[in-house]
Amino acid sequence: MDSKLSKPTIALHWITGVLFIGVIILGLYVEGLPRSPEKFELLGIHKSLGVIVLAVALIRIAWRFKEGAIPAAPEQSRALQIFAKSIQHLLLLATLLMPISGIMMSVGGGRALEVFGFEILAAREKVEWLGSLGHTIHGIAANIIIALIVLHVLGALKHQLINKDNALVRMFGR
Repeated sequence: MDSKLSKPTIALHWITGVLFIGVIILGLYVEGLPRSPEKFELLGIHKSLGVIVLAVALIRIAWRFKEGAIPAAPEQSRALQIFAKSIQHLLLLATLLMPISGIMMSVGGGRALEVFGFEILAAREKVEWLGSLGHTIHGIAANIIIALIVLHVLGALKHQLINKDNALVRMFGR
């Protein structure tokens, strides 16, 4: 696997990945905290970072349409190529679905949508069904996304350590 990836592709991959994993870890941590000012402050950070994940994900997806998909490793079986692409596409979808479902929870709960104190959408009346749907999606998707991230990382390590095709090195721009 020799084809070099563009710097924007590499940067957007790592920015999205690190932000997304950070938001998930923060969300899992906040979920276990008792109601307190600290919990609500951390929840505000979680929500703000989630909106940023959404913005970066939209840029990343637009860039991917412009540049095209990353080519699959040619020595892989067709089934493995389909599996790997499915994981990648589901992760891209997750970077949209999680922030959108979080926004649905906030807006549906009658709260303003803010990013680090800057109001994006003003608070409105509660929309119970919207908040409930967002909560359901957010809760179910979190565990699926964690599994997808683990599979993605394991796949990258397999490429680097077993296949020795430099896929991981390529994602670092070398």
